Amino acid sequence: QVQVVESGGGSVQPGGSLRLSCSASGLTVFSINDMAWYRQAPGEEREFVARISSSGTANYADSVKGRFTISRDNAENTVYLQMNMVKPDDLAVYSCNVRGVVHAVLGGPFDAWGPGIQVTVSS
Repeated sequence: QVQVVESGGGSVQPGGSLRLSCSASGLTVFSINDMAWYRQAPGEEREFVARISSSGTANYADSVKGRFTISRDNAENTVYLQMNMVKPDDLAVYSCNVRGVVHAVLGGPFDAWGPGIQVTVSS
C-alpha cells in the first residue's frame, strides 16, 4: 500500500560527498512515523545507519556519526541522507525504511522498504 524508492546513489571518491533521497508514496492516506537508512556491504549483514522521527529527532550509528546527516521533508514524505567525508567502508547498498500508519478501513501500521541503491566508493 505504501511504496518506497531511493535515489541519488552512485560513485564517490573517498573524502567526497553524496546525497541520497527516499520517497514514500501510495494510493491511500497514510502518515509516517520513523524514516531510516540501513546499508549492507558485500558479504556483510544489513546494518543501521540513521533514523529520524516525525518530530525530527535523529540518531546515528557510531560509524557515521559526525559525517552523515539525516533529514526529512514531511510535506513530501521524503527522507535524505547527506553523506560527507565518505570512506571506503561506506561502500554498500543503502536501503530506506519507512514506518507509519495507513488510514483506511483495512489500514493499520506499515513497515515499508525500498529496493536499495548502490553507493560505490572509489578513487
